[in-house]
Amino acid sequence: MDFSAALPTFVVTLREGFEASLVVGIVLTCLKKVEQTQLNRWVYQGIGGGIVASILVGFLLGGILQGVNTYQSPYTPIIKECLATLFGIIAVAMLSWMLIWMTQQGKQLKGEVQQGIETALSGENGAGKGIFLLVFIAVLREGFETVLFIIAKFENSWKIPSIGAALGLLTAATLGFLLFKLGVKINIRLFFKVMGIFLLLVVGGLVLGVLKHLNLVVMFLGQIDPSFSQWCWVPGDSCILGPLVWDGSTILPDQTFPGIILKSLFGYRQTLYLGQILVYLLFLLIVGTFYFKSLSSPTPPKSAENVS
Repeated sequence: MDFSAALPTFVVTLREGFEASLVVGIVLTCLKKVEQTQLNRWVYQGIGGGIVASILVGFLLGGILQGVNTYQSPYTPIIKECLATLFGIIAVAMLSWMLIWMTQQGKQLKGEVQQGIETALSGENGAGKGIFLLVFIAVLREGFETVLFIIAKFENSWKIPSIGAALGLLTAATLGFLLFKLGVKINIRLFFKVMGIFLLLVVGGLVLGVLKHLNLVVMFLGQIDPSFSQWCWVPGDSCILGPLVWDGSTILPDQTFPGIILKSLFGYRQTLYLGQILVYLLFLLIVGTFYFKSLSSPTPPKSAENVS
């Protein structure tokens, strides 16, 4: 059994889950300060509701793919690869946006959550529902991104990736408990910086997967209608990916250690084509530039940076 497939989902869920844990921890801390701990049950209900909703989204999207697989038609392979391409593009866009946005806005996270709590508490007879909605949206947002990533990267087998996601979520919850309940000092900025670099590389690997699915779409279209063959830049299986640049099948195969780890985490392929390399480097250049610029932005006051 290939447990390396659990690594990327562990990384994604750990980072996204810890972000949600921060929101939950801040909410519970604020409720304690204003002596409104009777509303804690709404926080826990929001957590449970967000997790259940994320799972339901996963089943819905997975059901769509399963339905396509069972549909007998000459266009079934094309539809399947189109959906895989679409899910991959959405996952890349959402994770990239959240990577940059969280780095920029995370420094004001405590203030934003406190403002949301004040708004909820000021509502007539609706404080509990407001708290529930605040936590529910935070958990669902991170859960949806994780589910979408799993579907985009592991459309054929979800069991092992789901284990990685569960372990990442458990680790994130443990870190939140240590931070808010036991008062353990955690360098949040360093955590998000390190995990952000890992996530950047993981999403970069997802870009390579999107290109693979897009290449198959063009190939299948060419088999059904020869007029689409002109879309291929080179003959053969590479089609829109261009000429072969790297062949590591004998040096660093992607089915054995350590290549299989690099494949699972960062999307490494033992055969890489010019188009894949160019798009991958372009992605790292654009998204990486925005990310590292956000890291170099002015440091907020210590009270806003260290949540306790």
